[in-house]
Amino acid sequence: MKKQHLSTQKKLTDGTSKLPVSVFIITQNEARHLAKTLSSVQYMDEIIVVDSGSTDSTIEIAKQFGAKVYHHDWMGYAKQKQYAMSLCQHEWVLNLDGDEAISPNIVHALQQVILDDCADCVRMWRDDIFINKPLSAWSKKANNHRFYKRSKSYFDDKKFAHESASVNGKEIFLNQTFTHYGYDSISAITTKNNTYSSLKAQEKHHQHKLHSSLKLLIIFPLIFFKEYLLQRKIFSGKRGFILSVMEAYYAFIKEAKLYELEELQK
Repeated sequence: MKKQHLSTQKKLTDGTSKLPVSVFIITQNEARHLAKTLSSVQYMDEIIVVDSGSTDSTIEIAKQFGAKVYHHDWMGYAKQKQYAMSLCQHEWVLNLDGDEAISPNIVHALQQVILDDCADCVRMWRDDIFINKPLSAWSKKANNHRFYKRSKSYFDDKKFAHESASVNGKEIFLNQTFTHYGYDSISAITTKNNTYSSLKAQEKHHQHKLHSSLKLLIIFPLIFFKEYLLQRKIFSGKRGFILSVMEAYYAFIKEAKLYELEELQK
């Protein structure tokens, strides 16, 4: 991909000050990191924030950065994001959480994707900040697709958590990294893992999937092995060890909560 070398203080390469992109973000009490998120997307033409009832300064921060703010009662992750995307005016949309931020290099790379019209969906690396810094460069990063054409995308409301848009079209991978601040502490990860594990167990239960006794027995050591060695968190020292244990426990409690739901239904 042709690189663009631009100062963030100047206009973009096509002579305009904004990219024809709609950013959509769902929020609830995201004041801690939202300013970083919104500051990073100021070169996008439209910013949509759908809030489900924040009691902190989330809404005030969003308005300070020129976002269009809407209130909508919580419907679940997939339905909430589908609603937010439906409010977007542009064909190209960028979905971020309220604790994520993109870099100027990503802005330039996405501009080139739009100009070349070479794909319908873009996947990028995600850098998780944990205990004040990212993991080692030797540890494998997660990746997500967050930039896609609205007309070819939808959110499957059968997924209760870890939802991402399904895109009917060509996907490309950009060797660019956006930053995720939402896993910055053990407490934050523990809270999210508890919430998401309940949702994933409910999702499987709703689909009439049954727990596995074998999986209950082996899932913790298998996931720890995968995260610590195969995903190379071993190179991130104590932080990598802690994250590997937490990932393994998350996998275990998803299965344990599915078993719990089955027992409660009897």
